[in-house]
Amino acid sequence: MTTLSGLGEVRQVIRVAIAGGSGYTGGELLRLLLSHPGAEITHVTSQRLAGKFVTKAHPNLRKQTSLKFIDIRGLGQCDTLFLCLPQGESMINIDRFRGLASSIIDLSSDFRVSDCKLFARYYKEQHKAPHLLKEFVYGIPELHREEMKNAHLISSAGCNATATILALHPLYRNALVESNRTVVEAKVGSSEGGNRESPGSHHPERSGSVRSYRPTHHRHTAEMIQELGDTVSFSATSIEMVRGVLATCHVFLNRNVNEKDIWKIYRDAYGSEPFIRIVKERDGIHRYPEPKLLIGSNYCDIGFERDPDSNRVVVLSAIDNLMKGAAGQAVQAFNIMHGFDETTALAFPGLHPI
Repeated sequence: MTTLSGLGEVRQVIRVAIAGGSGYTGGELLRLLLSHPGAEITHVTSQRLAGKFVTKAHPNLRKQTSLKFIDIRGLGQCDTLFLCLPQGESMINIDRFRGLASSIIDLSSDFRVSDCKLFARYYKEQHKAPHLLKEFVYGIPELHREEMKNAHLISSAGCNATATILALHPLYRNALVESNRTVVEAKVGSSEGGNRESPGSHHPERSGSVRSYRPTHHRHTAEMIQELGDTVSFSATSIEMVRGVLATCHVFLNRNVNEKDIWKIYRDAYGSEPFIRIVKERDGIHRYPEPKLLIGSNYCDIGFERDPDSNRVVVLSAIDNLMKGAAGQAVQAFNIMHGFDETTALAFPGLHPI
């Protein structure tokens, strides 16, 4: 960490590096950190693009930076290291990474689940660094803000998990939900699959499709179980959208609660949160959360409707999977960790129309 002073102002500047910076999440991190007044980017790694300008992978950053990718073996000392690596690489190399930085924010899935058995159940492998699982703070600030303030290790939450957990946590916190009956269906954009091509991302196969790609046993379900303390039946469907997640959550109440009471529960939980907006209009096309309105923003929009014919409540939650579901939420955690205003570099509200 360095300090800058001028005109009577003294501020801290955190030296940050990004391991695995050529993907979509790495690009969003770069975009955000380049405009962060308290961050200085020292290194960005990419195995396949080492030696090339980062704008080779992220052309939107032209005239914003002259940084070049380096090989991950060339990573040097920094204050905070962001890990945007494929699943499995963080836990294998975590000891080396901890020797390079005083704090780590891991955007992969390696340290999101603190229970070894739950991890093995959903990831179909044994964890390679089980002794560190409980040392990582789970990376949803709205649930773990106080722990983040003194944390050195943070594991950013998955995008589908973020949308679902934020949608349902207030109801679970108030013990209103019938156990083992929650059903969630998430519609997701193509960027959730990363920037590597596959048969499913081939344009003639992808365009116009509504494809159920994980109707059961999605890995993010483990995070939902961990944070909500209940079984969640989760399914994911890929639709013709580039960025975004819309989670439609069906919960069944264990006692009679009207819409006014539900509104108060969400207002009490999120009324002071900078990045959560309760969306519940009486009319108009935008009366429910809509991922399209959140592109590029760190907001999570949450709405709900009480079924008048049963004890069911449908909660809808929308995010940009690359922002509140990845890079934006990681920067939010970074701000909390280092004492910056939580909204620093994250004030963009999204675009309309788009």
